[in-house]
Amino acid sequence: MKSQKFNYDLDYRNLNLREQPELYRVGVGEMGVLLVRPYKDEILPHWRFKTPEIARESSEKIYAMFLDYKAANDFIGMDMARKFLQMGYTRSRRYANHASGQKYDGPVPDDKKGQSGAHGREQLPRTEDPVKAESARIFYAKYLQAREDPEYKKLRKDWQEKWG
Repeated sequence: MKSQKFNYDLDYRNLNLREQPELYRVGVGEMGVLLVRPYKDEILPHWRFKTPEIARESSEKIYAMFLDYKAANDFIGMDMARKFLQMGYTRSRRYANHASGQKYDGPVPDDKKGQSGAHGREQLPRTEDPVKAESARIFYAKYLQAREDPEYKKLRKDWQEKWG
């Protein structure tokens, strides 16, 4: 079954998805990572990637949380921890390639805000920051551990078949 897109229309500020798990949609990639409560509030304080040492500590803590959610049979928690690990990789990789964190030149057009992509803007020149690149490698390894966990994969498949 094809997964439904993440539902950005829900009132996430006032919604506790631990209490209403049927409303959660996996979506694609990191969709909803900074919205889904209470998981965002539990995981975000530990999400850091400035240096490899910080990235290692952060990714290990978030992966430990993934395992705690797994032990509690909490698929949403597992998926959110996986998303934070993925975001640790993608954000540190972005800063490894672009010191400012900006990938494209100029502002996002008003009609494209909230969407990803170039939207006609030129990509800024790439630089290689080896410190951020190492942070990215650290997060990527933990992200793969979570993503490829056999129980996570089974729970994700079951979730998508049940809820879409």
